[in-house]
Amino acid sequence: MSLTLDTYRPLGRSGLRVSPMALGAATFGTEWGWGAGPDESRKLFDLYVERGGNFIDTANTYTDGSSERLLGEFTRDSRESLVLATKYTTLRRLGDPNSGGAHRKSLFASVESSLRRLGTDYIDLLYLHVWDFTTPVEEILRGMDDLVRQGKVLHVAISNAPAWQVSRMQAIADLRGWAPLVALEIEYSLIERAGERDLIPMAREMGLGVVPYSPLGGGVLTGKYSRADLTAQDGASDEGSSRKSFNLALGTVTERNLAIADVVKEVAAELGRTPAQVGLAWTLRKPGVTAPVVGARTPEQMEGNLGALEVELTAAQLGRLDEAGRIELGFPHDMLASDHIRRVTTGDLRIETGR
Repeated sequence: MSLTLDTYRPLGRSGLRVSPMALGAATFGTEWGWGAGPDESRKLFDLYVERGGNFIDTANTYTDGSSERLLGEFTRDSRESLVLATKYTTLRRLGDPNSGGAHRKSLFASVESSLRRLGTDYIDLLYLHVWDFTTPVEEILRGMDDLVRQGKVLHVAISNAPAWQVSRMQAIADLRGWAPLVALEIEYSLIERAGERDLIPMAREMGLGVVPYSPLGGGVLTGKYSRADLTAQDGASDEGSSRKSFNLALGTVTERNLAIADVVKEVAAELGRTPAQVGLAWTLRKPGVTAPVVGARTPEQMEGNLGALEVELTAAQLGRLDEAGRIELGFPHDMLASDHIRRVTTGDLRIETGR
């Protein structure tokens, strides 16, 4: 069954309704050496919203603040109908230790700055962007709850954090009557599936909607990399060369990942679709996933990405894709799923699960 941007999904345990694909605004601005200028960014925004999209993802330091500033301009006449998500914790001023981190001072200062840049008096969804390993969880949760009570933030969420800390935070929020976490943003794609070990099962159990970023594996799943890139020292010399060099430096171009991309290309050829559309369609249909974050530099790229909503994968194709990128879940998951454990715990009993 195909989807549309106006086929809305509830976000986690909240009643907030969001599109099944979020518009990633990290490409709004060219300060990082790639991305879209103001005019192109406006076209991307308009294309997404005109198709019924309402879920927009940014962060306080994306493109050195330009992402939020541009969104403030673009959303001026449609603010109430949109769900704006932003983040805090990354350094806003180099050399200032309190301009970043998860603590209360950083949280309040970052939110005030984001509100000014976005030209709004509230943020629909605020993520803790990166776990800092130093701030007590009670300080984070109480600060977030205070902002919710003040009306400056409507819902809170978390990204890039250990599963055990997220579940602990959710339990504390519930016990103390503080605002619960409603979303978990993680890197998740056919080539990055570590979230299947603990993060995604935890999110489903604790009521957090999963919002995957980099659902195309840094572009690897689009088919733009080849085995020649395995030994490349520099990126290509085209407009996206800086981004390509960045991805090569991150080590996402590996023999394993290129083999997965080959399977994606095979399935795409069978369906008459692009590899990017197939890679996104797989993520869109994974249990627990609310909305992958999809960015683009041009309207043509955005149109292509939105085409993933219409892709219908057969059970056999899903199985091939799953198998291509399958990972070992490790202990205790593989042990608990083994035939031996099934025999010693349930024997021949028939027990219905998943209710």
